[in-house]
Amino acid sequence: QVQLIESGGELVQAGGSLRLSCAAAGDTFTPYSMAWFRQAPGKEREWISTLLWSTGSEYYADPLKDRFAISRDNAKNEVYLQLSDLKPEDTAIYYCAAGVSRKWAVAQSTGAERSFDTWGQGTQVTVSS
Repeated sequence: QVQLIESGGELVQAGGSLRLSCAAAGDTFTPYSMAWFRQAPGKEREWISTLLWSTGSEYYADPLKDRFAISRDNAKNEVYLQLSDLKPEDTAIYYCAAGVSRKWAVAQSTGAERSFDTWGQGTQVTVSS
Protein backbone atom coordinates (compact mmCIF):
# COMPACT_ATOMS: atom_id res chain seq x y z
CA GLN A 1 0.00 0.00 0.00
CA VAL A 2 1.25 3.44 -0.87
CA GLN A 3 2.10 5.69 2.02
CA LEU A 4 3.30 9.26 2.06
CA ILE A 5 6.12 10.03 4.44
CA GLU A 6 7.12 13.56 5.32
CA SER A 7 10.53 14.44 6.62
CA GLY A 8 12.71 17.44 7.29
CA GLY A 9 10.83 19.10 10.10
CA GLU A 10 12.90 20.30 13.04
CA LEU A 11 13.48 23.09 15.48
CA VAL A 12 14.73 26.22 13.74
CA GLN A 13 15.27 29.82 14.72
CA ALA A 14 13.08 32.57 13.39
CA GLY A 15 14.36 33.77 10.07
CA GLY A 16 15.78 30.40 9.19
CA SER A 17 14.90 28.00 6.41
CA LEU A 18 13.89 24.39 6.04
CA ARG A 19 13.27 22.01 3.21
CA LEU A 20 10.57 19.44 3.78
CA SER A 21 10.24 16.29 1.72
CA CYS A 22 7.34 14.01 1.01
CA ALA A 23 8.13 10.60 -0.41
CA ALA A 24 5.89 7.78 -1.52
CA ALA A 25 6.75 4.48 0.10
CA GLY A 26 5.67 1.15 -1.30
CA ASP A 27 4.02 0.91 -4.68
CA THR A 28 4.99 3.44 -7.27
CA PHE A 29 2.34 5.77 -8.54
CA THR A 30 1.89 8.99 -10.44
CA PRO A 31 -0.43 11.36 -8.64
CA TYR A 32 -2.37 14.00 -10.45
CA SER A 33 -1.49 16.52 -7.80
CA MET A 34 0.38 16.81 -4.56
CA ALA A 35 -0.04 19.39 -1.89
CA TRP A 36 1.17 20.66 1.44
CA PHE A 37 -0.94 21.55 4.44
CA ARG A 38 -0.15 22.48 7.99
CA GLN A 39 -1.94 22.48 11.29
CA ALA A 40 -0.93 24.48 14.31
CA PRO A 41 -2.12 23.53 17.79
CA GLY A 42 -5.71 24.57 18.34
CA LYS A 43 -6.18 25.69 14.76
CA GLU A 44 -7.76 24.30 11.64
CA ARG A 45 -5.70 22.64 8.99
CA GLU A 46 -4.38 25.24 6.58
CA TRP A 47 -3.62 24.76 2.92
CA ILE A 48 -0.19 25.91 1.78
CA SER A 49 0.38 24.88 -1.81
CA THR A 50 -0.56 22.45 -4.56
CA LEU A 51 1.49 21.21 -7.48
CA LEU A 52 -0.12 19.67 -10.55
CA TRP A 53 2.11 16.83 -11.57
CA SER A 54 1.55 16.84 -15.31
CA THR A 55 2.40 20.49 -15.85
CA GLY A 56 4.30 21.51 -12.77
CA SER A 57 1.81 24.29 -12.19
CA GLU A 58 1.97 25.68 -8.69
CA TYR A 59 -0.75 27.20 -6.57
CA TYR A 60 -0.29 28.91 -3.24
CA ALA A 61 -2.22 30.33 -0.39
CA ASP A 62 -1.70 34.07 -0.81
CA PRO A 63 -0.26 34.81 2.64
CA LEU A 64 2.46 32.21 2.20
CA LYS A 65 3.43 32.33 -1.44
CA ASP A 66 6.37 34.69 -0.97
CA ARG A 67 8.05 32.53 1.65
CA PHE A 68 7.12 28.98 0.71
CA ALA A 69 7.88 27.16 -2.52
CA ILE A 70 6.75 23.76 -3.72
CA SER A 71 8.75 21.60 -6.10
CA ARG A 72 8.84 18.05 -7.36
CA ASP A 73 10.92 15.12 -8.54
CA ASN A 74 8.92 13.19 -11.11
CA ALA A 75 11.20 10.17 -11.12
CA LYS A 76 10.93 9.73 -7.38
CA ASN A 77 7.31 10.79 -7.02
CA GLU A 78 8.43 13.21 -4.36
CA VAL A 79 7.36 16.68 -3.52
CA TYR A 80 9.24 19.28 -1.51
CA LEU A 81 8.40 22.40 0.36
CA GLN A 82 11.02 25.08 0.82
CA LEU A 83 10.29 27.24 3.83
CA SER A 84 12.04 30.58 4.07
CA ASP A 85 12.10 33.41 6.59
CA LEU A 86 10.39 31.24 9.14
CA LYS A 87 8.37 32.82 11.89
CA PRO A 88 7.13 31.45 15.21
CA GLU A 89 3.61 31.34 13.81
CA ASP A 90 4.84 28.83 11.23
CA THR A 91 5.13 26.28 14.01
CA ALA A 92 2.86 23.42 13.03
CA ILE A 93 2.69 19.88 11.83
CA TYR A 94 3.20 19.89 8.09
CA TYR A 95 1.39 17.32 5.99
CA CYS A 96 1.65 16.30 2.39
CA ALA A 97 -1.22 14.91 0.40
CA ALA A 98 -1.75 13.33 -2.99
CA GLY A 99 -4.71 13.59 -5.30
CA VAL A 100 -5.35 10.82 -7.80
CA SER A 101 -8.02 12.13 -10.10
CA ARG A 102 -7.89 14.81 -12.74
CA LYS A 103 -11.59 15.28 -12.11
CA TRP A 104 -10.80 17.11 -8.90
CA ALA A 105 -8.10 19.36 -10.33
CA VAL A 106 -9.86 22.60 -9.53
CA ALA A 107 -10.54 21.58 -5.96
CA GLN A 108 -6.98 20.33 -5.55
CA SER A 109 -5.60 23.57 -6.94
CA THR A 110 -7.44 25.56 -4.31
CA GLY A 111 -6.54 23.30 -1.43
CA ALA A 112 -9.81 21.52 -0.77
CA GLU A 113 -8.87 18.81 1.71
CA ARG A 114 -11.50 16.32 0.58
CA SER A 115 -10.13 16.28 -2.95
CA PHE A 116 -6.94 14.54 -1.83
CA ASP A 117 -6.85 10.80 -1.45
CA THR A 118 -3.72 10.00 0.50
CA TRP A 119 -2.16 11.78 3.45
CA GLY A 120 1.08 11.48 5.32
CA GLN A 121 1.55 11.42 9.06
CA GLY A 122 3.11 14.85 9.16
CA THR A 123 6.42 16.31 10.24
CA GLN A 124 6.81 18.79 13.06
CA VAL A 125 8.25 22.21 12.35
CA THR A 126 8.99 24.33 15.38
CA VAL A 127 10.22 27.89 15.00
CA SER A 128 11.72 29.52 18.04
CA SER A 129 11.62 33.24 18.67
